[in-house]
Amino acid sequence: MRSDKITKGVNAAPQRSLLHALGLTDEEIGKPLIGIVSSQNEIVPGHMNLDKIVEAVKQGVALAGGVPIVFPAIAVCDGIAMGHEGMKYSLVTRELIADSTEAMATAHPFDGLVMVPNCDKNVPGLLMAAARLNIPSIFVSGGPMLAGVMGKRKVSYSSVSEAVSRFKVGDIDKDDLCEFENKACPTCGSCSGMFTANSMNCLTEVLGMGLPGNGTIPAVYSERLRLAKHAGMQIMKLVKEDIKPRDIMVKDAFLNALTIDMALGCSTNSMLHLPAIAHECGIQLDLALANEISAKTPNLCHLAPAGDHFIEELNEAGGIPAVMNEINKLGLLHTDLLTCTGKTVAENIAGHEIKDTEVIRTVEDPYSKTGGIAVLKGNLAPDGCVVKRSAVAPEMLSHKGKARVFDCEEDALNAIYDGNIHPGEVVVIRYEGPKGGPGMREMLNPTSAIMGSGLGNCVALITDGRFSGATRGAAIGHVSPEAAVGGPIALVEEGDEIEIDIPNNTIQVLVSDEELAKRKAAWKPRQPRITTGYLARYAKSVTSGSTGAVLE
Repeated sequence: MRSDKITKGVNAAPQRSLLHALGLTDEEIGKPLIGIVSSQNEIVPGHMNLDKIVEAVKQGVALAGGVPIVFPAIAVCDGIAMGHEGMKYSLVTRELIADSTEAMATAHPFDGLVMVPNCDKNVPGLLMAAARLNIPSIFVSGGPMLAGVMGKRKVSYSSVSEAVSRFKVGDIDKDDLCEFENKACPTCGSCSGMFTANSMNCLTEVLGMGLPGNGTIPAVYSERLRLAKHAGMQIMKLVKEDIKPRDIMVKDAFLNALTIDMALGCSTNSMLHLPAIAHECGIQLDLALANEISAKTPNLCHLAPAGDHFIEELNEAGGIPAVMNEINKLGLLHTDLLTCTGKTVAENIAGHEIKDTEVIRTVEDPYSKTGGIAVLKGNLAPDGCVVKRSAVAPEMLSHKGKARVFDCEEDALNAIYDGNIHPGEVVVIRYEGPKGGPGMREMLNPTSAIMGSGLGNCVALITDGRFSGATRGAAIGHVSPEAAVGGPIALVEEGDEIEIDIPNNTIQVLVSDEELAKRKAAWKPRQPRITTGYLARYAKSVTSGSTGAVLE
């Protein structure tokens, strides 16, 4: 056991004395020590219930003969951080979470780990840590928020973002806006649509690192507490059988994740996080695979923001096992892979049929024959960019328009709010990438402003930053190389024509190679926006969004 070095033998007497100081008995010190990594705090709504989840995990560990010991991981709420300098600190916490968990679990050699994340960067950060540490580990998330209800309509956080623009253009009044504000987020949990948090919790289940139900059982259901107890019990089996994360997260498991990503229509942030997690497993996950997989994977779900269904409905319709079982009818999954259940993918999904074909469509009647995410390439993004195709209006799948160029999110947002963006145009927001931001902010406010202003079916937005999973519309992010390193997006000028062709996976600025070369020769790097602290260090070592924005 890994913990033997601090619990067994004469030389471990000093360490045992400190374990006794914790209140541990000799009987407990002789059992496997299980670390529980808790992201609980009192500022993130998706994490406010994690104390209850952690207590349930502790009970499960103890029931199965282990000793649970809790330590923390930080968390940033993307929604609260949205639209100001705080958003620069969202993506960058992924690395902090991975590094600090590695440090804690190595300094105090636990025999196994139960990861309890929920929102945005915590899930991939802890998956990266699990892969790096490679000791028996299992995940149980805090679960999704229930959708809000206004009249007969369900609403979510993204509804409030769009309501702000609707208010500014006079489409709704102050009382309407107040109702959205008070009813859109009614419970604890990760925001109720297929946004980034729920995307990553669902994909954790697909990867085999979370028990069935991890991605979809609502936060407020007692079933979530039972799941947490089972996770606590299951980690003891993983420790006994020495089943480790890299035994589970093999390359084919990532291909399964990309496949179900396409079927679900997950957040474009999954195209940052899956390569980063794979990187920690020693696997290179080329985003070119995304289009290959998308071409043969039907999109079965239109969950918010792409449609009017929410995670609670996906859960009732059969959850991730039903989606996987349906997709597997096309032979698209690797089903002989080991998972944290101790069983194979095939065993986990067998017999899980769709219970509501409005929420999870069949492979014979999909929303589209191709997947929910597309990677585009062209002279504007030689290394690629990403769009949530399932959330794009049909008339915007192919679009050509004049560029409106902004060097930060705030300038673009003000232009939209002031009525200075017109039908047919392409909003370009640059110098918001991993290095240029720094931190690769999410652009939910500009995209929500476009939708709320009634421009969603005639204006596109492209950026070297990224988007919230709550974004919908022709929103194209992760443009690589980014502007801060002299990528072509830095060379675009006001009025240049940009052509977007999502069905053919291309994006072009309609300027000659000679003109682009001339502009490149005249381009000069900009002074960093931030020169001190963590963000300055991050900017120096972060790589491209096309490779998952991992650190060198």
